[in-house]
Amino acid sequence: MAEMSKAKPLRIMGVDPGTNILGYAIIEIASNQIRLIDFGVVNMQRQLTAYGKLRIIFEKLQELIRQYNPNELAIEAPFFGKNVQSMLKLGRAQGVAIAAAITMNLEVTEYSPKKIKKSVTGKGTASKEQVAAMVQTILGVKLEDITLDATDALATAICHHYQNGHGSDSVKRYNNWNSFLSDNPDRKLG
Repeated sequence: MAEMSKAKPLRIMGVDPGTNILGYAIIEIASNQIRLIDFGVVNMQRQLTAYGKLRIIFEKLQELIRQYNPNELAIEAPFFGKNVQSMLKLGRAQGVAIAAAITMNLEVTEYSPKKIKKSVTGKGTASKEQVAAMVQTILGVKLEDITLDATDALATAICHHYQNGHGSDSVKRYNNWNSFLSDNPDRKLG
């Protein structure tokens, strides 16, 4: 009797973009089970220039992609706030993270913060602490020395797993930079 071939596990990288602290997470999906591979933060608070921070984001994410070989990247979309300068900085961080992924041939999917929270906790207005607690429950692990940026990245990756293939209208997928920019002309740098 021929042995059935097993499907190759899917690896998803989740990113919570930021210009001072960026959260990242890698999960693996095999037989519909979620396994934590790695998570953490990239701390750029000591970097003095805005462009130096963007370079660090690009280089660190590409390093993580080479190390863990994810199939897809899920990223949190910037939320609309009152501080335009903060939004601009966050948008640049997100754009650089997307560029790091698409230049490594990863499919990128963007989710709103509300969509991520609702997908993971059932409530779109959940606090970061509630998201962190639910991520630990979903994974069945106690995460030591957690930061909320890292658990937000984990929630983003888990949200992507839950949403994958469901064709939600609020989910946008981009295979290249030009298609992303055509939908988001306000995100062009310079």
